[in-house]
Amino acid sequence: MSRAKLTFRQWIGIVGIALFLLVAVAVGVWRGDILRAGLDPQVPFQTYTPPPAPDYGRPDSWALLDARTPDMGAASVFFLHSTTYDGGRHWNGPIGDRNGERWLQEVVLPNYAGPFARAGIVSAPRYRQGSLYTRLTLREDAREARAFAYDDVVAAFDAWLARHPTGPIVLAGAEQGGELLERLVRERVASDAALRSRLVAVYLIDVITAADRLSPAVPACAQRQQVGCIVGWSAVTDDNDGAARRQLRRALVWDGRGRLVDLAGRAPLCVNPISGSTDGAVVPARLQRGVTNATGLEWGARPALMAREVTAQCREGLLRHNDPDIESLRPTGSWADRRKARPYNLFYGDIEADVQARLALWSARHPA
Repeated sequence: MSRAKLTFRQWIGIVGIALFLLVAVAVGVWRGDILRAGLDPQVPFQTYTPPPAPDYGRPDSWALLDARTPDMGAASVFFLHSTTYDGGRHWNGPIGDRNGERWLQEVVLPNYAGPFARAGIVSAPRYRQGSLYTRLTLREDAREARAFAYDDVVAAFDAWLARHPTGPIVLAGAEQGGELLERLVRERVASDAALRSRLVAVYLIDVITAADRLSPAVPACAQRQQVGCIVGWSAVTDDNDGAARRQLRRALVWDGRGRLVDLAGRAPLCVNPISGSTDGAVVPARLQRGVTNATGLEWGARPALMAREVTAQCREGLLRHNDPDIESLRPTGSWADRRKARPYNLFYGDIEADVQARLALWSARHPA
């Protein structure tokens, strides 16, 4: 009994299904590359026209400007936010980009500026940040775009200092903001004795910094009973050695000429935020003061903290930690959102306690 031959229409249907499956498999395999390519401005940075510069004399150039809470301390806090602009048209994000602004206000400020709210009045400038794309490639164009943001940070810092000429200061930055802050501290603060005398501490959150590039005038915090020093780390889960290797391999740090260069095997800075020290010992979860997801909270609303959830250790330059089994800490958002700073803070309570301890110590040494 002979089989019926397939008709032309049936053949077209089979070919169409095969092509659809082939495309689906290709998208699944190369989805990240496809989405990453969609964020590429497709123009050399040398011929690129950046967005207009912010005017830090205007309130709308600040995401926070002297933001207050009822029980705040005496410090003035300068906070540099992490990457919020995805990319596509620009190498550097325009001030007030709608999607970037939403991520900044809903995710970054509550989770990363929030721990400093009880230390004092908090200011956070908007700046022409390097796009997310600049952090997904090691191209020279991307490095130049990341370095370009530094001039905005310097201008914002000068305007902020003019508003706060006296009293204790706290400097903090997350991810890209921390990267820019590390250079600012080395080039502007370390060489200024008057500023150093006011410095409570510097916080570089989720930043890889070459330890040998720190100025001796503003060193790493070796212990919590220390002021005028740097608390900095880049975190990775304890069981993810592959991610740890990728972080170190792709890390860029500042050289003496203001360029971003490969870490090239140098030891990164790691100060454990739970203990506030460079000690490489495992710090048990019983000492951890609180993880939280503060996304969506208004400024001044203190989130509920879940303590004793995270064990952490500085090991080979990275902060290795366990992955808490908490529903609110699951990755969410778009492909791009999942490549930005985490939308929660594993060390919110620890940062909050650390800055208050160092501020109390600074105040005791400066009773006037």
